[in-house]
Amino acid sequence: MRTVDYTPMFRSTVGFDRMARLLDHALRASETGSQPTFPPYDIEKLGEDDYRITMAVAGFSESDIDITVENGTLTLSGRIEKPGAEGQAKAERAFLHRGIATRAFERRFDLADHIRVGGASLENGLLHVDLVREVPEAMKPRKIAIGGAEAKALEAKKAA
Repeated sequence: MRTVDYTPMFRSTVGFDRMARLLDHALRASETGSQPTFPPYDIEKLGEDDYRITMAVAGFSESDIDITVENGTLTLSGRIEKPGAEGQAKAERAFLHRGIATRAFERRFDLADHIRVGGASLENGLLHVDLVREVPEAMKPRKIAIGGAEAKALEAKKAA
């Protein structure tokens, strides 16, 4: 396994710790080849600032799925509890072919800055998680007027 030292690159930067963590995570995942493949999912761009993750979760109900966001990481996990006394009739069914997987899963998505989860819905075996990019007003581009000595004098009078 190769390791990459990002120290020289980050000597002259501030606040890019998350970027280093993302790069390190991506390199490790590509080297080990252990990326999970279940359940399958799509990521769509619906508009300028709207995205959607759609995940195929046939056999899972809303109570079996957990969605959390922590430190810029969206985690989608699912677990179907073993059937109890009422579900034993289902457990005794004889399958000739069982192709619908109901095994536990956990998928993690690293979210960019200013991305928030707008909502989630489950319909027809598909879990939809809507994401919205909300850039704060202070971060949006703005036009700066060029002023000479007269502009500075006006600002000084306003401040006084």
